Amino acid sequence: MDWLMGKSKTKPNGKKAPAEEKKQYLELEFTKVRVVDFDLKELVVLPREIDLNEWLASNTTTFFNLINLQYSTISEFCTGDTCQAMTACSTIYYWYDEKGKKTKCTAPQYVDFVMSLVQKLVTDEDIFPTKYGKEFPNSFDSLIKKICRFLFHVLAHLYWAHFKETVALDLQGHLNTLYAHFIVFVREFNLVDPKETCIMDDLSEVLCAPAPPPPPAPSSPTSSPSPSPQNHVTER
Repeated sequence: MDWLMGKSKTKPNGKKAPAEEKKQYLELEFTKVRVVDFDLKELVVLPREIDLNEWLASNTTTFFNLINLQYSTISEFCTGDTCQAMTACSTIYYWYDEKGKKTKCTAPQYVDFVMSLVQKLVTDEDIFPTKYGKEFPNSFDSLIKKICRFLFHVLAHLYWAHFKETVALDLQGHLNTLYAHFIVFVREFNLVDPKETCIMDDLSEVLCAPAPPPPPAPSSPTSSPSPSPQNHVTER
């Protein structure tokens, strides 16, 4: 298992990844779409009666399944031709094999490496024990952080390279909610270095902000007319 703890660096190769003219996923018409409207912080806080490692294992396994499912919705568009590198913003992610060899691979290859590795880990009874009385290994915390870092790479790639397809499938609400839930979770338990997630900070700050208060009740007919809503649109 030592190779799992090896370096898996994220760094540009000197060239910027192909960039879109603008980040469509930051447009208000898309960021406002969610499938839940409650405070996600309440979902991630450790319940008093639950063991920390149990909570991390349960949530990480759920995120793995949900992110794998979300990626599957656009996987036919993520090919070796359309995504010749695993990119997000100006970053290209490289895969490091068990010998520490750095490999530049296509996005679908990288995602397959990630999902295969995580599947192997979460189904390993010695790492994610399910039987009562069996303890988590000493390396559990570092493995959880490794898994979450890889899952973040997949989410970042979904936004950067496949948001248009996600919108075409009308799944942007699911992606936004999944991303916000994941970011709130990893922030709560310090599972991913902020230097790793900073490439998506603009989206994180929008999606993880507290929900806006409900609009006021309509004014009575005798009151003066309200200003046009368009006067209050904040451009981003």
